[in-house]
Parts: sequence; structure tokens; C-alpha cells
Amino acid sequence: MQMQTLTLRGGVPSARRAAPPQASSAHLAASGPCLLRVPRSLRRRRPRSLRASASLEQEVKEVAPAPSGKSSQATRRDVRNIAIVAHVDHGKTTLVDSMLRQAKVFRDNQVVQERIMDSNDLERERGITILSKNTSITYKGTKINIIDTPGHSDFGGEVERVLNMVEGVLLVVDSVEGPMPQTRFVLKKALEFGHAVVVVVNKIDRPTARPEFVVNSTFELFIELNATDEQCDFQTVYASGIKGKAGLDPENLADDLGPLFEAILRCIPEPRIEKDGALQMLVSNTEYDEHKGRIAIGRLHAGELQRGMEVKVCTPDDSCRVAKVSELFVYQNFSRVPVESVGAGDICAVCGMSDIMIGETIADKVTGTPLPTIKVEEPTVRMSFSINTSPFVGREGKYVTSRNLRDRLYRELERNLAMKVEDGETADTFLVSGRGTLHLTILIENMRREGYEFMIGPPKVINKTVDGKTLEPYEIAAVEVPEEYMGSVVELLGKRRGQMVNMEASGPEGTTLLKYKIPTRGLIGLRNAILTASRGRAILNTIFDSYGPWAGDLSSRDQGSLVAFEDGSTTSYALLNAQERGVLFVQPGQDVYKGQIVGIHQRPGDLAINVCKKKAATNVRSNKETTVVLDEPLSYSLDDCIEFIQEDELVEVTPASIRMCKNPKISKKK
Repeated sequence: MQMQTLTLRGGVPSARRAAPPQASSAHLAASGPCLLRVPRSLRRRRPRSLRASASLEQEVKEVAPAPSGKSSQATRRDVRNIAIVAHVDHGKTTLVDSMLRQAKVFRDNQVVQERIMDSNDLERERGITILSKNTSITYKGTKINIIDTPGHSDFGGEVERVLNMVEGVLLVVDSVEGPMPQTRFVLKKALEFGHAVVVVVNKIDRPTARPEFVVNSTFELFIELNATDEQCDFQTVYASGIKGKAGLDPENLADDLGPLFEAILRCIPEPRIEKDGALQMLVSNTEYDEHKGRIAIGRLHAGELQRGMEVKVCTPDDSCRVAKVSELFVYQNFSRVPVESVGAGDICAVCGMSDIMIGETIADKVTGTPLPTIKVEEPTVRMSFSINTSPFVGREGKYVTSRNLRDRLYRELERNLAMKVEDGETADTFLVSGRGTLHLTILIENMRREGYEFMIGPPKVINKTVDGKTLEPYEIAAVEVPEEYMGSVVELLGKRRGQMVNMEASGPEGTTLLKYKIPTRGLIGLRNAILTASRGRAILNTIFDSYGPWAGDLSSRDQGSLVAFEDGSTTSYALLNAQERGVLFVQPGQDVYKGQIVGIHQRPGDLAINVCKKKAATNVRSNKETTVVLDEPLSYSLDDCIEFIQEDELVEVTPASIRMCKNPKISKKK
């Protein structure tokens, strides 16, 4: 039998592994096959071979003969399960939009909004993906289940949670920026799972695109992450997600995404299943519906799941309970479709289990056994949540008691695996840990929109003690900054104990990419400082690296706070004098209370001021009232307030307002 020679797509020579010469797009289109990664249990039984391009004539193909008394191993030829992973703003959701449109998911006259997968209000407002979401399309008779994942490092737990549902990933990389910190994180996780990777160089239509550099950098990243030879032989597809075009050559794109769909069918392995095995489904996600209750979502690993059947729900600690499947759904196009049964290898949604949790296994009632549970990385940042104790409590919120707050926080743990909640020192205080300040800020924003009132303390890093030494989390910070502002940014990072790892030119626009290893606590408040130093032109991206030795003390804020002297309503007369002391947060006619932070002091240390003072009335007449000219007050968002506050300060969060105040439990620093 004559063996074909597989050429490396987009490979480059490396000091560790020599890359074969790059194949032309015509050869790639003609040859088609990608390497089949054979399971370790089968590697001794047969030599490595090349998998032929996908044939849809049969749905299930036997892979290995089954030992006597055991279920047969098989693959489903009519299904592909993929996750789309990338760094933030590299175009994942926009690419999914084009895939859905070209798969005729929507009617020709149907009005479809941009980034349709970002259905959450917060996602659309911030322009980022926060939650992983499922959809599917059908291409040439093959069902392709697609999972859109977040790109921000704080939501890495969402990516880790869904990777066990798929057999391959589309790694989307920007044609100008190339691999970024989150690209490294998601690729590392995909390679650890042994998944096949198709690299999509997106935004290829940008004037400053540099596809050759991006492919070379991506290949080097594979080498650094100790990818196998089969994983390094990745297929590269060049695409413009917003225009809905793709191709195997950056200079010759097709009029649609056909080359991308073909690469998915050719290079992503079919789901490997136990055709006649006992039922096993790992719950990787949960949703809630007002009518159907809790919905469990996961990939069926073995057996067949039917509507109305009784199953066994197994927890990681081997305790089991019996439940019944009331309704069963599969993902078809952009909706859930009810079905009577689901075969192994497909992704489905199950109703009827009100207490099911992520990480549990839906198994056969008689012979079912649990699958390994989902493990995610530990949180690195902690914040305290407590009930609102300000004089304005209850004015705007619906849920204000500690019981309401406790129930809501522990309910968040049912879906958010990367978060932890602990009871604090008092009955009305809770410690919430997450991957970063943005991870916790999204929870806070969702809670205030649901009608909760509470107070939050400043973010603190979670340290570890190993062999009597204190270790703190470090992150890799990548800053893209124009050359004229590089000095100010380098000075800022140095003050926060950052150590430069790399510095290189980034694109032809005269920007420089700085990479620093910096303590996580040094990143708190850094984003606003860098934007101020660079006139808003710098871009900061971070990713967790490792735990390292304690870097020492560092100061994150040089200026103090202006604190209200008494309760009352602010006046123009008082604010005119107060604005000489610093920058104010309040405007005339606004209610404030004693201890509320109303501005930023221009010097270190706090200053108590009277912003409610009224002009004394006299019997002296004036021909004209004095015109008061006030500066525009500074408006801080929730993210800004969390980064601004110090150890002895709190953020008061209500559905209509966000205020900052001094913590009455901590004595004022002298």
C-alpha cells in the first residue's frame, strides 16, 4: 500500500522540529486528508495512517473489534463537534454569524442582528462574549455542533468546561496581532485534551494583515506548548468573518466559507463512541427555563438517551440518585428541537432533573458509572460582599437582606465553576473568589440589574504558602502602545513590580508590543492608568502565568479621597469651593451622606469637605447674582470604582446608583 506524504500547513522551520516545505493551496484542496490521531490503546494494533476525506455514505463506522462481552468502539460519520476559541476581539462571534447565514439558518427576509450569539444584554453592551453557547449547522448532510466561547482570560473557566464536549477546535487568530495571551491559554487547554486544531487566520482583509508572520508565530506557539507531531500538522484557513469569505490562500479567497466547512469535515475527527455501551453523559452546562425548569446540556458519550426513560444521576463522590427524562432536545440551526431519542456522539439538552449540577453524570439506571468530573483552574482574586449599611439602604433595591444575598451568591456556583463563595467573618459578609476583577464585576452587574443592594470591598489576590514562603499569583501582561508613549507605560509597569519579558515591534503602525511578568495585585487599577498615560491608545491584555515569590509592597494610588462631611443635598456654592481641592464625582442637587466619597483629592491622604453648605442669606441686595461655573463631574463606571477603592473603602451597589464610601468598620488611617 502506497503511503501519502502529509505536508505541513503554514509550518516554519524551528530549532526543535524541522518543518516540511509549505504546500500550495491547489495541493491542499486536492489532497484533502488530515492526520487521524489514533487512541493510545490502538497504536500498537495498527500503524499510523492517513484518514480519507469524510464520506457521508454511512453514519457509523467500526474502528476496532470489540473484546468479548464489551461494547464496540465506533465513530459517527454524520456529526462533528467543534469549539471556536480565540483571544478577545479576534472575531469568533462574527465568524459564527457568517457560518450561520451561509448554512441557511435564517430566512432570506429575516432581520438578524450582529453578533447574534451574544444574546446577553451585558455581552452586547460590552462587545465581549461572557457565556459559552451552543448552536449547530448542517453542511453536506453532516451536522456540525458549534460552541462559541469567551475570549477574555477572566472567563477561561467557560472554555475549560466545554472542551470535553468536542473533538476539535477552530483557533481563530487575528491577521495583524497574531497569537495573544488568551490564544496561548485556550490552545494549551485544547492540546491537553488531545483535540485536533484548525487554525483560522481571521480579518485577512485588513490593510495591515501579515498572514505569514501570524502562521509562523502560531506554529512556534504549538512547539512551545509541546504539541504532538500530528497536532503541529494543522490546517490553516484564511478568512474574513465579517465578509463571509475563506480560502486556503490569503491572496485567493472563495466567495463563501466553503473552504472552512470542508476543513472542518476533513480535519476534525468524528465523535468516538461506545455504540452499544451503557448510557453516559457528562453535564457540561446548565440553563434555566421558566416553563421547563433546569436544563442540563452535555455530550452523550455512550449508549442512547430516550425521552421518558429513567436514568441514574451520579455525582463525583459516587453517590447516585434516580431521575426521569421529561423532555429531550438537540441543537438544530439556531434553536433547540425536541426529539424522542439521541444517539451517542451528539450534544443534547435534557429536562426533568431539577437538582442536576455541572460535572454530574447522567448514566444507565442499572449499570451506569460516573465519568471524570470537570476540573478548572483555581481563582486568583477575592472580594468581600456584604449587606448595604449606608443611610440610603432600601431606597432603590428589592433584595437587601443577608439571606437574599447569600442565596443569590450560592446559586451562582451552580453554573459558574471558576467561582468560589465562602462565609465571611460576620453573618452578613461573604467572600467571593474568581479569575479576575472582570469575572467578579460581571456577577455584580447582573445582581444589581436583578434588584440587589449590597456593598463590595476592594479586590485582593489569593496567596499561597509553600514551605513557609508566601507565594502570590503572577500574570503575563501584553501591552500594545505607540512608541511616543512607551516610556510612560514602562515606568508605570516598573512601579508595580513588573519584569520585562519581551519587547518587539507590532505591525507597521509604529506600535510596540511589551510583555511583562507582573504580580496580579499590580494589575488592579493599571488599565485606567495606562489609558491615561497613553492618551487612550494603549491596549492591555493579561493572562494568569503562575505563582511566584512575594514581590514586596507596592502602591496603586497616589491620591487620596474627598469625603462628604455631613448628610444632605449638594449645592453649587459648596461645590465651587470643593472643586479647588480635586476632581469631584457629584453635581448640584445630589443627595450624599456622611462618609461618602465625593471626589479625588489632589494630594495624598483623605480630606473631609462640606459639599452641602448653603450660601448665607443677608439683607444686602445685589443687582446680579454671581454666576457659578462648575467643572464637569467625573463619571466612574462599576469597573472604575472597583479599581479605585483602597483597603478602607467600599463600593455601594444599587440598581440605580453606584457610590463609594469609607468603610465604617475600619478606623481612619492617620
